[in-house]
Amino acid sequence: MRAAVTGPGGFEVAEVADPAPGAGEMVLRVSANGVCGSDLSTAPFLPAGTIMGHEFAGEVVAVGPDDGGSRAFGVGDLVASMPVIGCHRCRACLTGDVARCPSVRTLGLGVLPGALAEFVVVGAAESVRLDDVDPVDGALVEPLAVGLHAVTRASIRPGDRALVLGAGPVGLAVLHWLSRGVAAEAVCSDPSPGRRAAALDLGASTVCTPEEVPDHVRGGVDVVIECVGKPGMIAAALDAAATHGRIVVAGVCLSEDTFMPVAGVVKEVSMNFVSYYTKSEFDAAAAELGKGAIGSSTFVSDVVGLDAVDRVFTDLSRPNDHRKVLISPAVG
Repeated sequence: MRAAVTGPGGFEVAEVADPAPGAGEMVLRVSANGVCGSDLSTAPFLPAGTIMGHEFAGEVVAVGPDDGGSRAFGVGDLVASMPVIGCHRCRACLTGDVARCPSVRTLGLGVLPGALAEFVVVGAAESVRLDDVDPVDGALVEPLAVGLHAVTRASIRPGDRALVLGAGPVGLAVLHWLSRGVAAEAVCSDPSPGRRAAALDLGASTVCTPEEVPDHVRGGVDVVIECVGKPGMIAAALDAAATHGRIVVAGVCLSEDTFMPVAGVVKEVSMNFVSYYTKSEFDAAAAELGKGAIGSSTFVSDVVGLDAVDRVFTDLSRPNDHRKVLISPAVG
C-alpha cells in the first residue's frame, strides 16, 4: 500500500506492506485522516519511517479473529476508530478510558502505524459504526471527541462565561460543544482573521485577537479552555480566569513553560490538563455527526491526497487560516 512516512526532511510517500488484523482487530481502507496540531508538534521527534495519523475513518476490509468485539463489524462497514488499542481487561479499559490503559498501544505515534496510508489496523472494541455519515466526514469524530472531553472536564454550569484560547481544530470543536450547552457566553481569542470567522461559524458568541480581549472577559470568566499549546498560554488563562474559575488545558505544548502560581493561588483557580477522551465521548461525537449537527461544510477547509502531506504539514506549521485539513488517499 501507499503511505506517507516520516523522513529526515519531512514526509515522503512510500510503498509499504499491507497490514493484516490480529485478534480483535480490523483493517480499514482509510477514507480520510485529519491533521492535528499535536501531529505538527510531534512529527520532528518521531523515527524515520513512521506512519502518522490518528484522526480517521474508513471502510472495514478485513476482520481478525474475535477477541474484543470484532464480530460486531463486517466487511463494508464504515467506522471511526480511537487511535489506541487497550488490553480490554484493566480498570481503564473496562471504564472506557482506554488511553490510560497501562498496556495501551497508540496509532500514529511510532508504536502502531497510523492512518496517513491507504489501510490501517484498528481495534474493534475501540471502534464505532458510522451511519448516515459521509465517509470523509468520519475523520471528524476524533477531534470532536477531544473537544467534548475538554468541555466535559470544564464542568460548565448554567450562566457560565467561557473563553476559548485558540480557534484551531480543537478550539473549534470545543466551541461547537459549548454552543450546544448551558454556557451564557463563549468568547474565542485567536490572532487569525480566518480562524476567528471559523469560530463564529462554530458557535462563538464573540471573537477577538489576543491583544484585544474585552474588558468584561479579562480576569472575569468562569471557564478558560486553552487550545493553543504554546508557552505563555497558561499564564494567559490564569489572567483571564475569575475567582474560583476553572481552567482546562487541552493544548499540547512540548516546550517548557512558566507562569506565576500566585495568580492561581489568589483566585483559588482549579486547573485540569486533558488529553484523548473516553469511548462514550467518542461514540457521542460519532452520533453528533450522524444526526447532521456538524460536518465538513463548517469544519473542513481542504481535502487533499497523500502526495500533499509534506506540503500540508509545512503550511500548517506557519500562521494560517485553515480549519481542519483532511488527507484522503483516494484523492489524486
